[in-house]
Amino acid sequence: MWKAYHNVASADEAVELLAKYGAQARVVAGATDLLIELERGVRPHLEALIDVSRVAELAGITETDDSLIVGAMVTHNDIVASDMIRRFALPLAQASWEVGAPQIRNRATVAGNIITASPANDTISPLMALGASVDLRSARGTRSVRLAEFYTGLRKTVMEPDELLVSIRIPKMTVNQRGIFLKLGLRRAQAISVVNCTVLLTLDAGSVVTNAVVTLGSVAPVIIRVPDAELQLIGHPLTPEVMSRAARAAAAAPSPIDDVRSTAAYRREMIGVLVHRALRTLAHDTSAAPPADAAMLRGQAQHPVIEHASMLADGDPIEVEINGLARRFDSGHDSTLLDFLRDVADLPGTKEGCAEGECGACTVMLDGMAVMACMVPAVRAHGARVTTVEGLKDGSELHPVQASFIEHGAVQCGYCTPGFLVAGAALLDEHPQPTRDQIEQAFSGNLCRCTGYYKIISAMQSASLSHGVTEATDVQAD
Repeated sequence: MWKAYHNVASADEAVELLAKYGAQARVVAGATDLLIELERGVRPHLEALIDVSRVAELAGITETDDSLIVGAMVTHNDIVASDMIRRFALPLAQASWEVGAPQIRNRATVAGNIITASPANDTISPLMALGASVDLRSARGTRSVRLAEFYTGLRKTVMEPDELLVSIRIPKMTVNQRGIFLKLGLRRAQAISVVNCTVLLTLDAGSVVTNAVVTLGSVAPVIIRVPDAELQLIGHPLTPEVMSRAARAAAAAPSPIDDVRSTAAYRREMIGVLVHRALRTLAHDTSAAPPADAAMLRGQAQHPVIEHASMLADGDPIEVEINGLARRFDSGHDSTLLDFLRDVADLPGTKEGCAEGECGACTVMLDGMAVMACMVPAVRAHGARVTTVEGLKDGSELHPVQASFIEHGAVQCGYCTPGFLVAGAALLDEHPQPTRDQIEQAFSGNLCRCTGYYKIISAMQSASLSHGVTEATDVQAD
């Protein structure tokens, strides 16, 4: 799929390579969008991938007096877990929680979402409403571009081929502002938006709207702002009549298309519904953050994994720890981690269900985080730790999740089972005694085609209890 793969240790090194390759290179962060494009042959002339996923300077979220600075390597789960984002950019936290499933959110970056430039991408709408800008670096220097001026058309931006997005700057919400992101999809998780909206209001002491921003996604070639709806709100309190007028104005603004997810007529109707719902929520000041104890399948990790600085030069073998064993491979450099594990490492337990990050059958742990192996370049595993379903047991003793699946009859056709087991093990690493909600959150990216979720959830609840008892016993024994 590619000819050269460069693991870089600094943003400057990435910029040098972009200057060399230009349009024939793509930067890899999470790679969740890019790998699908490569599998579909969308980029036939691609020569090189430049992997920045271990560049420390691109990780983390910091704040100034009036802004938040989000590094290009910050993932959606990093956003969900950030107290600063929840406090000062709540709609972005809400949108990030709606993206994909835990395995995808552990890899996919907000910067990647911005660059892909799909009007259905969830995080662009709140970022635009919040007045965000992006910092772009090249060998020619660094420039800042407001997100409102970043997009030129469907999947088109003002970025030059030699530019690297290094950070996102987000003005902080003030104490007199309220914001919310809402999304309509065709299912509860792993859904592309049929419509999404962000509403950001500034209110005075009398609860009169002094400023309003309404942005809509998946209804036009780019994320759009709706001035007509905003004007219906400014200067008025949020009465039922005012909210209804604003919702009707929002629905009348765009001219959406018919596609596989929705008709244009349905989209227009749902724009009004979502905007009205958002305004009602803000009127009651009940816009809620994602669960503080959400299941994110990140183990004990709190930041992007950047501790491995070992770089891989062209032709070097891939050295990786798989299931506790150090291994070395001379092939598989141009494959996904899924194909690498099955065809090169001879570990067929990890299954391919969709190869698009939709079903979770290929879930493995990469440095303690659950990921979709079909969405990770194999070379990214160099210097890392990988755990597959074959590595869950301890010697001859099954992992509590494996034993519980057998006991509760949760193993049906077996095809999806490895992904459920690895996701379940990752959940117990993070929440030794998870709630029902956390179990459902953890499995939101794993599809069971036999529709046997009741037994799977029961097995997980039982495994959590036995896991907790084992841990308590170990502590007492110590």
